[in-house]
Amino acid sequence: MPSVSKRVLPVAGLLVLAAAVLSFPALAPNPYILSAGIVVLNYAVLSTSWNFVGGFTGYISLGHGALAGLGGYGTALLVTRAGLPSFVALAVAALAVAALAVPIGLAALRVRGASFVIVSIALVLILLLVFQSWASVTGGSRGLVVPRPFPGMLRPEHHRVFYYLFAGLLAVALLAWWVIDRSRFGLGLKAIREDEDKAEALGTPTFTYKLIVFVVSAALTALAGGLYALWFGDLDPVFQFSILTGSYLVLMALLGGVRNLFGPLAGALIVGTALEYFKGQFGNTPLHLVATGILLGVVVMFMPDGVLPAITGRWRRLRQQPESSIREVTAAELRTERERAEAKP
Repeated sequence: MPSVSKRVLPVAGLLVLAAAVLSFPALAPNPYILSAGIVVLNYAVLSTSWNFVGGFTGYISLGHGALAGLGGYGTALLVTRAGLPSFVALAVAALAVAALAVPIGLAALRVRGASFVIVSIALVLILLLVFQSWASVTGGSRGLVVPRPFPGMLRPEHHRVFYYLFAGLLAVALLAWWVIDRSRFGLGLKAIREDEDKAEALGTPTFTYKLIVFVVSAALTALAGGLYALWFGDLDPVFQFSILTGSYLVLMALLGGVRNLFGPLAGALIVGTALEYFKGQFGNTPLHLVATGILLGVVVMFMPDGVLPAITGRWRRLRQQPESSIREVTAAELRTERERAEAKP
């Protein structure tokens, strides 16, 4: 019976989550709330994509926002300059970013710890300078307008279509993470996370594994960035190549739990919703960052492993049946049991 409940409860929870996500557009009271839902879903895809590297290998990258920016600008330029259809441009841009991730990974993944974090930050700053300075192609600080893929569609319906597109991309990212988590490849990545030197000594091709998962993560991140460009329709280098974006992704994944499939999703729901609310309350002032920092501090203090691990751990403790032992049986209970045994014929 307990084994059945262990299988049924996760499936039931997944169905409830899917129903909640799919029904949100019908429940959203206005287009603004629906657009906020798209932003949160975008964060969920990005943080899940980041978790391929951060969750499996333990490498903390603050540069994943740059990969999303490359996906967005690649999609936009292929539409505006090459004349490709919107979703063909999205796929080509994602493949191009995945190919570009190979030399980036070859250079960045040779260092660890704080050095890797610094390299990832340098990637963001370099791309920001390039895309701001190369105004003849990227539009520079003036920005770049991306044609809408559905020009005859009204704005509310446009939001609804892209909401489901982001939900589908999130499902693909979650499925890919789940498959890797249960594979031999995923076992090797976890060995890298726990002790990379020992994993390499035992025969795991650590650098190859890190490079492969980095490329997979880059492709999914680029897809999210490109899809966001097609939805939002306007790109700005300062926003697309921002250190804050990478920091948000790390915050979301850590908040939800990096070793949990739905950890980044939970973190994105919490942080993404909080960011949209705080921005609405405080505008463009830095106060929304202060509020987000306080939220992170509270979770780190009381749930250091993340929200989902804390909740599941608490649930398991509540459901755990106390084991019987001689120390838990009183003398009176022992006497009663002996008398019952003696009374039996």
